[in-house]
Amino acid sequence: MKGIAFLFFLLLGNYYYSFSQSKDSAFIWEGRQVSLSPIVIRSGTNVPGFIRKVEDDTTFYKAFKNLRVLNFSSLNDVRMLDKKGRVEASLYSKTRQWASRGCRVTNVLEEKTTGDFYANSGDYNYYTAELYASLFFSKDTVCGQTNVLKDMQRTLRGKKGLEKNKEQLKMLFFNPGKDIPGIPLMGNKVKVFDQSHAELYDFAVDIQEYKGKSAYVFSLKIKDDLSFFKKDNVVIDEMTTWFDYDSFEVLARNYKMSYNAGVYKFNVAMEVEISKFGRYLYPSVIRYNGNWGVMVKGSERGIFTATVYDLSAN
Repeated sequence: MKGIAFLFFLLLGNYYYSFSQSKDSAFIWEGRQVSLSPIVIRSGTNVPGFIRKVEDDTTFYKAFKNLRVLNFSSLNDVRMLDKKGRVEASLYSKTRQWASRGCRVTNVLEEKTTGDFYANSGDYNYYTAELYASLFFSKDTVCGQTNVLKDMQRTLRGKKGLEKNKEQLKMLFFNPGKDIPGIPLMGNKVKVFDQSHAELYDFAVDIQEYKGKSAYVFSLKIKDDLSFFKKDNVVIDEMTTWFDYDSFEVLARNYKMSYNAGVYKFNVAMEVEISKFGRYLYPSVIRYNGNWGVMVKGSERGIFTATVYDLSAN
């Protein structure tokens, strides 16, 4: 056992860690306890370097940005539920986005709605639907589009009211773990990699097969024994990300988030599968299930699935 410990001391640098007799082994890095599976231990993975790559990842956000410059079709299934979980309004549609020279527009090929999905004015009756539309539809031609990652921090400049709230929620979706400006009382609660959050989460690293590819799996989950007051410091309750073993590009991510500050609250779960078209990563399947509410419009529960396919580039 001493020989194994010495070997990993050389591989991982001057970090303290311990081996237990259990299936996984605990590794302590900058105050965080990270559970390592046996296969990770045998692989000699540089765990501190790995976690830094997780923190600094841009491929997940880049996949969504790529949708701004590609032609693609999508199947859109949006359902709004009442308090008893019954569908009270829905949309099912097939759309095609055309993108060229920094501009894009969406054509609706098929559409079916139920309930009061649309208001008499033709606007969406639900802000979950508005959020979905802002992600995947561009009714009118929108120009100035790019997939360049100039700044990972999305901006709220020029946005207010519900538009600001939607942008804040998209920040959580696309870049979980980074600071979100302007949400009351949230502070740094989303910064899951901050040392001040070390006692709130269990972290784990594994190597698994994902859709025929070898993948690193990084997961974090709030500790089971957290007190009520400590749970109040948590926004991201659980997150699991699969990374391509060789390229370290994100293959998939599942996460659950919750927050309640009275005027702004949400409790959502997301599953995102990332695929590749040529050199472009893109979100091929997105599943959302959650409640979202702001004081001005009340609370609502929605479920949606987006399936993106048939991509092409100009």
